[in-house]
Amino acid sequence: MTTGDHFDHKNAPLRIGRVRLKVRDLEKVAGFYEAVLGLTRLEEGAGSVTLGSATAPLLELAGDPALTPRDRRDAGLFHTAFLLPSRADLGRWLRFAADRRIPLQGASDHIVSEALYLADPEGNGIEIYADRAPSHWRDARGGIHMTTESMDVDGVLGAAEGSEWAGFPEDGFIGHVHLQVGDTGAAEQFYNGVLGFDIASRYHGASFFGSGGYHHHLAGNIWNSRGAGARPQGSAGLDRVEVIVRDAATRDAILARAHDAGLTIEPDGQSATLTDPWGTDIALVA
Repeated sequence: MTTGDHFDHKNAPLRIGRVRLKVRDLEKVAGFYEAVLGLTRLEEGAGSVTLGSATAPLLELAGDPALTPRDRRDAGLFHTAFLLPSRADLGRWLRFAADRRIPLQGASDHIVSEALYLADPEGNGIEIYADRAPSHWRDARGGIHMTTESMDVDGVLGAAEGSEWAGFPEDGFIGHVHLQVGDTGAAEQFYNGVLGFDIASRYHGASFFGSGGYHHHLAGNIWNSRGAGARPQGSAGLDRVEVIVRDAATRDAILARAHDAGLTIEPDGQSATLTDPWGTDIALVA
């Protein structure tokens, strides 16, 4: 699943589409993603805004001032991870953030990628990252090896080669979604056992799920949410994750496993929605 030094996401059996968040202050949060990530406002409706690259929708915001604020101990979103095409793009964004004093929560080297962390105004986590070549991902036994080390900030800035950030790149997208879950075993039963993602790695209270050899399209950790049940109704935060399914055979196999597991399947034309054990809708789309 690689093209040169890049993973070929479009040919992975499963990959991430758009993410939907429920927010209390729609304009404030939408404005943040426009100003800070450079996303484009693609569509507006009654109480909703869709943002993305110049051509592709990536993030849906559903606004409701009556929502209760998200509790960081609840299951739900840990972060939405926006994948940039290159290290140079990451360097350009980092320079942009430094010049505008945008608060960051971390800067890490994960071996598979280099990543910057922050949060939107309602506490929804964000990762902005660039992958290393897939040849760097695997250890001597062939397993995907991830860790958390300090980022070479000077190296990332230097990769920008003096060019400026000009908004979210057209060929950027959501590379993965990292979830807070109540139990990693239950997460593996759903995301591996039912959806069919591979367990790419396990790391200190977290499981990482990838498709087609990617280091992870989804992850679930218990760092803040050990033992959490389904999220309370009416709370802000993660609502839905789209999983793009490459072909009908893969989709049919997922639905058969969901049926055997006794899960509710909500069909909608060519798509279908399942709900994970913590109340997040997973929409299977073509």
